[in-house]
Amino acid sequence: MSADKSEKEMAFLQELYVATDWGERFAELIDEHVELPKKGRILYVAAGTGGHAMALLERAGDDVTMVCVDESEECLELARVKAMVIKGEPEFYRTQLESLQFDDEQFDLVVGDASLVAPERLPEMISEMARVCKMDGTVGLTLATSSSFGEFFSIYWEALRSSNLEEHGHDVEELIKELPTISDVEALAEREGLEAVTSWTTIEEFDYESGEEFLNAPLITDFLFKNWLSSLGSEDRERVTKEIERIIDEERHDMDFSLTLKATLIVGRK
Repeated sequence: MSADKSEKEMAFLQELYVATDWGERFAELIDEHVELPKKGRILYVAAGTGGHAMALLERAGDDVTMVCVDESEECLELARVKAMVIKGEPEFYRTQLESLQFDDEQFDLVVGDASLVAPERLPEMISEMARVCKMDGTVGLTLATSSSFGEFFSIYWEALRSSNLEEHGHDVEELIKELPTISDVEALAEREGLEAVTSWTTIEEFDYESGEEFLNAPLITDFLFKNWLSSLGSEDRERVTKEIERIIDEERHDMDFSLTLKATLIVGRK
């Protein structure tokens, strides 16, 4: 599990197994629906290892500069390496997502990736993104929204029950409820003074040939499980994950197990 891995190892896993598949689903929404400024500054919040941020900068004109922030210095180190081979000189800073270390109204476009950010952090993250955006600038945020991961939550509940851990059933209910609806996120954006708030959603699937493949996927074990199984102790977690594998293999009937994601982009103008 991720608790046994260093920050450097987690950064490499994010680069190899998260940015290349999971991240691309969200990046495509930004590429399709967010217009880049012809000049000025772009801030990319939760830029990770920087792949999408660098792609945006290469598409932008010569009069556009990029600043990338993330909470992982190790991810930013990988992003700095990528930046050495592209045009422009992006800046990189480590900062908390709820406390961006910039003055008000500094950027013409602020985009953020909250796809792996705990939902309870969203209000402050959106507030900070809006704060540092210039008047008439654009704010765009990607995230997973309500009704995502339903297949897993059903299996998780069953695994808890078969492991005699029914008292953790409320944890599954909380995981389901904490995923915001699209209207919830639009309301958060409007509360921060953003106008013409618009959203786009795509239904994405991640397919696994077996329970073992599902549990061995770094996206699952090292990233999503970090939140989903956080209430379980190490022994209980091991027991439950074995049950999850068994249930997936019993129920898939020689078909792939599909994990469904509702990938959403919210965009507003300040």
